[in-house]
Amino acid sequence: MNKYDTEMASKTFKVRLALLLVLLYACECTHGACDVTLCSDSDRCLLSADKRNCKCAAEYYGDLCDKVATSQVLCGKDYITIMVVEDFFKYYNVKLQSLHLGNETCGARQDTIDGVSYYIVRTTKEQYDYCGGKPLQKNITHVEYSLTLVSDPEVEGYILRDPTIRIEYKCIYPYFRRISLQFPIVPASSEAVMRVNELDATVMMSLYKDNTFEEAFASSPVLQLRDKVYVEIRVTDPEDYFHIGVNECWATQTSNPSKTEGSSHMLLLNGCVEDDTVQLLNVTEPLEGVRYSFDMFRFVGWPHDLYLHCTVRLCPPEEAKLCVPECKAKAKREVITGDPAEGLLTYGPIRLEALERPESNLLLTLVLPVGGIWIIGVFLLILIAFIKGGNKRIARISRS
Repeated sequence: MNKYDTEMASKTFKVRLALLLVLLYACECTHGACDVTLCSDSDRCLLSADKRNCKCAAEYYGDLCDKVATSQVLCGKDYITIMVVEDFFKYYNVKLQSLHLGNETCGARQDTIDGVSYYIVRTTKEQYDYCGGKPLQKNITHVEYSLTLVSDPEVEGYILRDPTIRIEYKCIYPYFRRISLQFPIVPASSEAVMRVNELDATVMMSLYKDNTFEEAFASSPVLQLRDKVYVEIRVTDPEDYFHIGVNECWATQTSNPSKTEGSSHMLLLNGCVEDDTVQLLNVTEPLEGVRYSFDMFRFVGWPHDLYLHCTVRLCPPEEAKLCVPECKAKAKREVITGDPAEGLLTYGPIRLEALERPESNLLLTLVLPVGGIWIIGVFLLILIAFIKGGNKRIARISRS
């Protein structure tokens, strides 16, 4: 069991996946026996009680027990797959055609992945009983599937010299028959938990301060118009397993993701750019995370806060192509098909920095001149009345 599987199994509430790899073979076999004088690491090499013989611990092989039996178990939505590096079986002289599950017709196949040759057995849920799967172990919360890969040793007359390899592997799923969450899921702030292939996955949407994506905003960001907004959506748990794709991203004035109630603005559609300022920043990297940016804007009406909403899809490795968008001309775009799990993430609010309103200054500028004109007008009327009154007095004095 590798370090990743150990960590996965320990997170019982977040990732309900367990892998048990057990290697059992005859102690009296001579092929592959380790050197007693070099058997010093008890984690890799096991001495017999009389210290005259030794054998490699589970997951190790080689004359010095220095090689790791690289293996992986994939617990899928409707299948269970085990892959073990071919070199391990060759060391123990185990041929491909001798490997099978409880039912001998359920054999292994060879495949090369990233330049490494593996022996692989893939069992669908429908084949589980037929291939010798053990009776399901159930409790209130979990159900356990268990299979055993065994080898038939080569018989020479009435004797055999090669060991029998037995690899027991298990997948423990939450006892839910629903394999994906109905759309939409209600996230807690910018984090959501999705169930894919009966495995819980945590997806997070974060906003970062610059294009290095090293420092995320710890609280609601306050930005100015045309500031770059850097968005990252990624699977935080389990890491390095699911591929992620973004179907749609849009902005609204409230936390309500509805595109029909109030104002909304589309940023990404079917995984492709819909707003001219949007830039996809990792289109050539593995789709374990999606990054993009856009220029800050606001809606014409009040309020001016923005809330981001994104529908995301999670795909297991063998269905990774379902998470890769095909961005053609807008008129020819095709909606991504398939049945990966889909969920909704919401982030917000993104606040617009409060600036002095130029319309208030303009209003004040207009009010002051108008007020001045009225004051001058009143003063002139008083002055005219005073002059007229003075003229009348002068006329009376002249007549008298």
